[in-house]
Amino acid sequence: MNIQLPRPAHAHDLEAAREAAFALLARGAADRRSPIHTPNLATIGADGAPRLRTLVLRSFDPTSRSLRLHTDRRSEKASEIIADPRVSLHGYDPEQRIQLRLQCLASLHCDDAVAEAGWNASRDFSRMCYAITPGPGHPAAAPPPAPTDAVSGRENFAVIQLIFNEMEWLWLAADGHRRARFTWGQQPIATWLVP
Repeated sequence: MNIQLPRPAHAHDLEAAREAAFALLARGAADRRSPIHTPNLATIGADGAPRLRTLVLRSFDPTSRSLRLHTDRRSEKASEIIADPRVSLHGYDPEQRIQLRLQCLASLHCDDAVAEAGWNASRDFSRMCYAITPGPGHPAAAPPPAPTDAVSGRENFAVIQLIFNEMEWLWLAADGHRRARFTWGQQPIATWLVP
């Protein structure tokens, strides 16, 4: 006998889909085991080509639709964000079968209160990553030794703050996928899309 489970509310309700997406982002920021904890960030490279990498989601504020990630200010992604703040963030939760794609404007914070708060919220293990020399992406004859200083990396530390004004949500289901787009302009707009 094949038992049909009831479909979740987000299968037919746009507000429930938005709530499910925001819950995934909140869990991603709070839970290291969440697959959304390590989303992919896409920037536009100096040559106009997309650049993609995985970062750690540090915080999410649903009211402002803002996300916080950390980076080394010497990294290519930092200079790419300064040159063009349009970025995309992608995450996928295989257990819930939900993909999120966010179109964002990024700002880089190095020597301000946002950066200081991000640094203070970081653990020593994370802080040590920013003390590596030379900076990320430089050619090296051999892998450099791991830094052990949790203080000197502060000068290289930066916060990437993202504000998203468009989010696509995709739920994969054997009996029918669901896809929706949410935009925030003068008024919020939510619409179903063909999956």
